[in-house]
Amino acid sequence: MASQEGAGKSDAPNKTVIGIIAILLGAFGVHKFMLGMTTPGIIMACVSVLTFGCLAPVMSIIGIVEGIIYLTKSDEDFQKIYVEGKKALF
Repeated sequence: MASQEGAGKSDAPNKTVIGIIAILLGAFGVHKFMLGMTTPGIIMACVSVLTFGCLAPVMSIIGIVEGIIYLTKSDEDFQKIYVEGKKALF
């Protein structure tokens, strides 16, 4: 039988990819959807779209801050806080 060590690790979201997506597409909450947090993702997308882009810069700044936080966390902290803990903001 094959060993199951590390089987779940490949399923874990890549913090680098999610951090870059948060910086580039943060206004639309794409990074939240990638982390499995649909409600915050929908809120960010709706705020950006329903205000006809007026509040998109605010959502974008939130995305940039979150992206930087994701990229500066260790892999273990990122996994524990954002993947397992589902911390919604910052």
